[in-house]
Amino acid sequence: MISFLLKGLLRDRSRSLFPLLTVFLGVALTVVLHSWLNGSITSLITSTAHFNTGHLRVMTRAYAKEANQVPNDLALLGIDTLITELRREYPDLLWTPRIKFGGLLDVPDEKGETRAQIPVSGLGIDLFSGNTPEPRILNIRDAIVRGRAPLRRGEMVIGDEGAQKLHLEPGDTATLISSTMNGSMSITNFVVVGTVRFGIVAMDKGTVIADLADVQRALDMENGAGEILGFSRDDLYHEERTNAVAAGFNARHSVPAPDTLSRRSSFAPVMGTFRTESGLSDYLDLAGLYSGIMIGIFVLAMSVVLWNAGLTGSLRRYGEIGIRLAVGEDRRHIYLALLVESLMIGFAGSLLGTAFGLAVAWYGQVRGLDIGAIMKGATLMMPTLIRAQITPFSYVIGFIPGMLATFFGTAISGIGIFKRQTSQLFKELE
Repeated sequence: MISFLLKGLLRDRSRSLFPLLTVFLGVALTVVLHSWLNGSITSLITSTAHFNTGHLRVMTRAYAKEANQVPNDLALLGIDTLITELRREYPDLLWTPRIKFGGLLDVPDEKGETRAQIPVSGLGIDLFSGNTPEPRILNIRDAIVRGRAPLRRGEMVIGDEGAQKLHLEPGDTATLISSTMNGSMSITNFVVVGTVRFGIVAMDKGTVIADLADVQRALDMENGAGEILGFSRDDLYHEERTNAVAAGFNARHSVPAPDTLSRRSSFAPVMGTFRTESGLSDYLDLAGLYSGIMIGIFVLAMSVVLWNAGLTGSLRRYGEIGIRLAVGEDRRHIYLALLVESLMIGFAGSLLGTAFGLAVAWYGQVRGLDIGAIMKGATLMMPTLIRAQITPFSYVIGFIPGMLATFFGTAISGIGIFKRQTSQLFKELE
């Protein structure tokens, strides 16, 4: 029967062309939109993890309560021991300490007087230990616009937009004015050896990056860090795995009930996951919801279109169906044949639509879409270049609306077959 139906569809294009085109367009749009949505979410997760929270973040309990204010007076101390423990217990993760700080960057003129000054946010990262993933995670070398990356102590890089405001050139000396861990003023000279552009507006405006040891010395944080970040080796966020790691770590470092209010307990380490630390949990939930809504809308829209197409086809094939009923073919058999036809059309349209959608998504994955013009005032860790992302699910997501829409459309329109009266067939065929 399938071979017979297939020949009928190929020889009579009026029965298959319009439904095929409808499914093709709907499936292609579904694949493209899913890939762009997935790429946007992945880009946001990756950039936020790289520059802010990591996939896991270890802090003191007191620091965690005020993490948005970057309270370095509540930072971790003795981090060498803690990092050694983390690397021993969780060797499948990459662990690296960081210090976040704020301050003013002062640029002197030839007389040593202040020529320009801007507020900056800073990152102290491990650049020179030899066992650090930071240069790869932050991709500093590829982000260099002018100059070079730091190669020795006492050097820093600055966001290119901030450097332009200060009229800084690679090789110039700038003074970082900040506060130490103990609350006193810190004044430290750095050589600005390069400018960077990460494609994240919030960082390119005024972020400085220096080696962790230099920042520890400047802020009186010897063997200390505000936080220790953990990253999966494949650079992807695995929620179940990170939840298990955080739960195990926090259980080992839990504070007994009598000591929960003591100063000692305030400086005990605690681990948080990307979902809890980034503030993006609602966003991630909504993204999954929107993906399901998007598929549902396409299924509904295409079902309505194909229902109308089925009704039109039934009117055109009124005589054919009447003859088949008149010669004794069972109504259920005709209805089943129409459903099989619809599934064949749905499969063919889904296959073509998926191929076309993947081609468009691949182009978006390689070239990306620059949204920098609409992100100038942004403060989110959102990259200005958004790329699509093709995942294994991208290969099958189009078949969901493609197959369901044709099936439902034909199922609804084909109900009219059961309303045909056999006694009226020959009168209708006159």
